[in-house]
Amino acid sequence: MSKHMITVAVTGSVPTRDQHPGLPHTPAEIADATYDCYRAGAAIVHIHVRDPETGVPTYRLELFRECVERIRDKCDILINLTTSGNNIPRKNVVEERLEPVELGTELCSLDIGSLNLGYRPAVFQNPSDWSLAAAQRMRERGVKPEIEVFDMGHAWQARAMIEQGLFDDPPYVQICMGVRWGIEGTPENLLLMRKQLPADIPWSVLGVGRAQLPLITMAVILGGHVRVGFEDNLYLRKGVLLESNAQMVEAAANIIQQQQREVATTTDARQILGIN
Repeated sequence: MSKHMITVAVTGSVPTRDQHPGLPHTPAEIADATYDCYRAGAAIVHIHVRDPETGVPTYRLELFRECVERIRDKCDILINLTTSGNNIPRKNVVEERLEPVELGTELCSLDIGSLNLGYRPAVFQNPSDWSLAAAQRMRERGVKPEIEVFDMGHAWQARAMIEQGLFDDPPYVQICMGVRWGIEGTPENLLLMRKQLPADIPWSVLGVGRAQLPLITMAVILGGHVRVGFEDNLYLRKGVLLESNAQMVEAAANIIQQQQREVATTTDARQILGIN
């Protein structure tokens, strides 16, 4: 039976407590939510951090460090720290975005390609020099890049970087769908995005909002892995808020099991991703 990893992104940088009162803010809340998701079947957690007092997204390294330490005390889930740092003032963009890599977690996200964001007046800037510098630093530190692609051109660029040998085997790609104005989260587009990537690599998909359930279901059918969590979606169904991040992890695990597949453990995930 094939095994499918579940990643959970417990807070992100966009949702607010006005949208969901249970959104984790503090490192302790993030760690508690992560542990609940681990128990529900998540093998990987994707971490953004918030100012503990205001809930505003931040990039303070001490908060990343505290999250890592608290999670490590609770369980052996694989930790994936963001390096996006979007819209956070910095002096040296590349160096400050790469600070989380120095914490030595199993994974860090590596965003490929820039994007006009439709939900706020901003550009998600990921120029080519950033992608190359991030790939090199992660390789030097022994951190697995989770290569994030938001559109067709991003997937094409990721494939070119893979073919250039910039990532240790196996490269791992997260297909991000439904982020305005990235690629729309439809089954047809998932097939197109998947075709842009090498056939023999592990890949995962996330769908924003109502695209989440259809896309993660299709990903499992196609042999891929899945991401869920409050960063991408706050609703169980139309008009019904999720009780917790773990509730959506349980739903993803159920989808996997209904298709006669297995939910990957953290040990399985290490093997799939080539992480020691």
